[in-house]
Amino acid sequence: MAQASVKRRSSEKAAAKAETRDADVLVAGGGYVGLCIGVAIRDAAPSLSVTVVDPQPREAIEKDTRASAIAAAATRMLERLGIWQEVADEAQPINEMIVTDSRLSDATRPVFLTFANDVPAEAWRGDAGPAQAPFAHMLPNRLLVKALRKKASELGVRLLTDQVDGFVAGPARVDVDLASGRYTARLLVAADGVRSKLRDLAGIRTVHWPYGQMGIVVTVAHERPHEGRAEEHFLPAGPFAILPLKGNRSSLVWTEREADARRLMEVDDFSFELELEQRFGHKLGSIKVEGPRRAFPLGLTLARDTVRSRFALAGDAAHGIHPIAGQGLNLGFKDAAALAEVIVDAHRLGLDIGSLGVLERYQMWRRFDTVQMGVTTDVLNRLFSNDNGLLRLVRDTGLGVVDRLPGLKRHFVDQAAGRGSGTPRLLQGEAI
Repeated sequence: MAQASVKRRSSEKAAAKAETRDADVLVAGGGYVGLCIGVAIRDAAPSLSVTVVDPQPREAIEKDTRASAIAAAATRMLERLGIWQEVADEAQPINEMIVTDSRLSDATRPVFLTFANDVPAEAWRGDAGPAQAPFAHMLPNRLLVKALRKKASELGVRLLTDQVDGFVAGPARVDVDLASGRYTARLLVAADGVRSKLRDLAGIRTVHWPYGQMGIVVTVAHERPHEGRAEEHFLPAGPFAILPLKGNRSSLVWTEREADARRLMEVDDFSFELELEQRFGHKLGSIKVEGPRRAFPLGLTLARDTVRSRFALAGDAAHGIHPIAGQGLNLGFKDAAALAEVIVDAHRLGLDIGSLGVLERYQMWRRFDTVQMGVTTDVLNRLFSNDNGLLRLVRDTGLGVVDRLPGLKRHFVDQAAGRGSGTPRLLQGEAI
């Protein structure tokens, strides 16, 4: 009986391996970018079939302990797609942000720049009114991915736990080799992260340099409420960001030199919390680490191209930037909104959605914004992650000037909120 069962499973596996399956769009990567692309396409064009493939099982993806800042424009997109309603109760508005610049040993940390929650609600809605809309919310990644997966299933996006081993692009289709068999599609989208295997297979080169820093991500609980205030402390080793979560909890993005970060990841909980307290301070009372610590190397990675015939990059596969501005996730959402709009527009016009001519519109649309944000975060990191007295004077003077110019502050708030010219329709809260 046992032998028969084994033979049957082997036969089923072999049959699946030999099976050829089809989709209009195959997305490699089941994170927020890949899922958002699938949801946006199916929501606007139900006649297009979409499959999303990720090697991690659903349970592993939904156990992610990190949290992300969701810009106001991304919130409008998620609301339009019927996703924000699922997670809004767990999203913490960022009501205020302060920026300081000091040494770790300094007794005080003077505030050089403040951003209040002053994005008019009518900027995002057709109605008028005095209410102010948050320029960002903090949301646990696992809740966002869970809601995206739920919506994807409702819209008929096929979700596969599988791995892409390779692909060959032809004149009309792209043949994709999965671990379970072959798929054919009109377009393959790589949303498989900053170390994208598919980007390499496509022969797309990158501009890359490491920063010699690591980002430590951890959640802490604290005694007193944060009142929705986010803080970014510029320290000689790099920025230390405190981002509010629901309840008396905050998500930390802590940049350290690589050797120090590795040491901090190896020390016991008591020693780690002592180091953390030096940077966090006592304004919110005693603090306690919740959940695991995670660390990842920091660098700048920009793909020289984002498209080939039948192939497109999105999210971190197209651009990996420093978290100093908290815009990595939101750049990915912009990619998702722009790519979905390009595909749906082409489909409605009867064009080939995987042709290079169609995909080049997406590349031209996203290239300037991506390079601009990559250069901006690179300059900010180099300017602030040091203890040079002259640079400190220059940057603190600059922060003070920005703080006293409402128009310039509004420009920075607009950028943080995801507003700007050439914004995809979904990010304006409009249907594709």
